[in-house]
Amino acid sequence: MTHEPAPGRGSGSGRLWTDPREEDEHQPWLAPRTAIMPAQPLREPDPEPPEERRRGLWPLILIATLVAAVLFGAGVLGANLLFSHDDALRPAALPVSPGAAPADSRSKTVRSIYARASPSVVSVRAREGNGVSGGTGFAIDRDGTIVTNAHVVSGASSVQVRLNDNADPIEARVIGSDASSDLAVLRVGGGDASNLRPLVLADSNDVQVGDLAVAIGYPLGLDRTVTAGIVSGVGRAIKAPNGFQIDKVIQTDAPINPGNSGGPLLDSAGRVIGVNSQIATANGGAGNIGIGFAVPSNTVREVVPRLEQGGSIKRAYLGVTTMASTVNTGALVADVAAGSPADSGGVRIGDVIVKVDGKDVAAPEDIATAIEDRKPGDDVHIEVQRAGGRQSVGVTLGTRPENMTTP
Repeated sequence: MTHEPAPGRGSGSGRLWTDPREEDEHQPWLAPRTAIMPAQPLREPDPEPPEERRRGLWPLILIATLVAAVLFGAGVLGANLLFSHDDALRPAALPVSPGAAPADSRSKTVRSIYARASPSVVSVRAREGNGVSGGTGFAIDRDGTIVTNAHVVSGASSVQVRLNDNADPIEARVIGSDASSDLAVLRVGGGDASNLRPLVLADSNDVQVGDLAVAIGYPLGLDRTVTAGIVSGVGRAIKAPNGFQIDKVIQTDAPINPGNSGGPLLDSAGRVIGVNSQIATANGGAGNIGIGFAVPSNTVREVVPRLEQGGSIKRAYLGVTTMASTVNTGALVADVAAGSPADSGGVRIGDVIVKVDGKDVAAPEDIATAIEDRKPGDDVHIEVQRAGGRQSVGVTLGTRPENMTTP
């Protein structure tokens, strides 16, 4: 920022001060000079007798002596006080304390969570062709059932897990995988599996912004690692590996990186609030920038029991891509997949969906919520705003394709 000189004194040809010897017209605010009086003859003062002069000096000498004594005493006192203060302020040598520095309450909490939860967290290695990718998983029972991300084991010809940093890898079987929620279930056998401690799932609907968030995993090929942060956001939406949307996702600034995928995101009680799945990156980078996403634990609670039964999950499918309406509440239809149930039922681009099967739609994610409990083949009624009025459209739900690009 450039500062211009202020106008007034000191700017232009103005004067900062005026020599009192100059003419009065330059400084009219000064008092007028004393008038010059006519000269008077100088008269010598009468000589003072020497003894009277000496007597007149004694009071002055006495006063000066007293003042000097007081000043000297004050100076000595002041020096003593400063020296005393200096002694008081000089820190004593700190005693040497063996062991680690005392931890604050947050550190103690994270330590406690790690101590309890880390025996439940395992390293996952998936082999596909000549390549090997790494991720994380965690136990949900004592029978060797492990939850991880679907993208960690997708396309793998074999999967191995290490139950702790010093253990040898053991074979794991993929029981079920669901790309739409990015969740998969593994199972390991053997005596070591019985030592796994199952983690408890929290109710992710109770998670609030600002809550403590602790991530445990195997980032970038490192051994078991813990990081901590907070819940930065709730109700986020991310794209699943098959292109569909995962709703109610938890955002965190707890540092997570490639290799953390499939690991647990824990609350202050050590319960699972989500499964770490994705990170946001800047400028095409691959490192953590403080924005990570976890599939909510309530989705895990819903999906995993169905995956444990084997195979994949068949979801109801409508076939619309929507966005928030700029006019009023509802979901604006931005695209209708060709040949989809919505296309066959008469839903059009530009419609605003306001109800699905009697349930209000205030935002795009409400559509998925409205049909999540329905099955392929179920009939639903969709209420849309079109051309200034409302219309009801009947749609028979289909089966969600493996990928969003497939009608």
